[in-house]
Amino acid sequence: MSRSLDAQDRLQLLETIIGAPAGHLGLTEVLTETLHRLREVMAVDTATVLRYQAGGQQLVAAAAAGIEEEVHQGVRVPVGSGFAGRVALERQPVALDQVDETTVVNALLWERGLHAMLGVPMVAGDDLVGVLHVGSVTPRRFSEADVSTLQLLADRLAMAIQVEALEENRSATMALQRSLLPNRLPDVSGLSLAARYVPGAESGLGGDWYDLFLLPGDRLGVVMGDVSGHGLEAAVIMGRLRSALRAYALDCESPAEVLGKLDRKANHFEHGAMATVAYGVIGPSRESITLSLAGHLPPVLARPGQGAGLVDVQPDPPIGLTIGIPERRATVLELPPGAVLAFYTDGLVERRDRPVDTGMAELTKAVHAEDPERLCARVMATMIGNRPAQDDVALVTIRREAVPAGG
Repeated sequence: MSRSLDAQDRLQLLETIIGAPAGHLGLTEVLTETLHRLREVMAVDTATVLRYQAGGQQLVAAAAAGIEEEVHQGVRVPVGSGFAGRVALERQPVALDQVDETTVVNALLWERGLHAMLGVPMVAGDDLVGVLHVGSVTPRRFSEADVSTLQLLADRLAMAIQVEALEENRSATMALQRSLLPNRLPDVSGLSLAARYVPGAESGLGGDWYDLFLLPGDRLGVVMGDVSGHGLEAAVIMGRLRSALRAYALDCESPAEVLGKLDRKANHFEHGAMATVAYGVIGPSRESITLSLAGHLPPVLARPGQGAGLVDVQPDPPIGLTIGIPERRATVLELPPGAVLAFYTDGLVERRDRPVDTGMAELTKAVHAEDPERLCARVMATMIGNRPAQDDVALVTIRREAVPAGG
């Protein structure tokens, strides 16, 4: 590649390196095959793709040719450290004519006997995807044509990786969320239950969740929560909060105390995460629910023969938002026979073209003291209709039976 290459030559060279698409191969296999071709075309001895992990601010070896140990040993390079870390930090090509502990943090590279290296950033849009670098065991000065060709390939691979990552993220989020939402609602004497969950069509899956679980003493725990953000990260945080809340619910009878412990946990372990949560406990008599709100919208209560209304419960700050807040509060609400409670997330009532208060008023009109399954269908038809939900929607309806079991 010593001669000067024009744009057409570089594109042809790029197509040679990438080769024909192989639909049966996964992304890692495609990257590895591409790197093997890159070694041949550029006459280099090693080629490596390191993927960027934003959470840890580091690069992780994802595929390699000629120095496969990088992948097998799980090489990690902090952004800003050494050769690859500098490429990632500056987002500019970097060439080395000296490969040793003073220029490279990965000992495998100088142990391999490399004398020259060229690395380029892998960027898709504004997002850093990783670093692509090649190395030679013989002294070599990489040309501008080498840099241009490698950068073209890095750009192409970055797009492929990002598309794959988005699909992996969505698939993992769906699998995680499905595993955490109740497969079936508990069978509770004196109560009938129903629920709905619909992922947002625009924002994608996020951190909305509901939970209903039996507690010692024939009590029922009811949770409705919404983690800020979307995607796998929000779903993972949701899963951790859900598990923690269940554990605290076994140790603490007061919903306010449970949410206080959850807030402490989130502030200590989930830095930057924020969630709204409604948590209530229905006692064994089913005559009342003790409810605490952490920044969450109040549920709707409908009594037989009366119009529905928002419950009068003052919310405390959301989970993870503040440290050292005053003791959280809990309110006891009467549940007359036949009464229905509807818990929901803001995706049910919020729209870009109307204020949330309008949506909550519309929801209140749609809630009646009726069979919970029929009520869920009515609410979803009224609030969602034939329009895809813009954001995640979770809905739980609970009715105290008019005639208690055994009565």
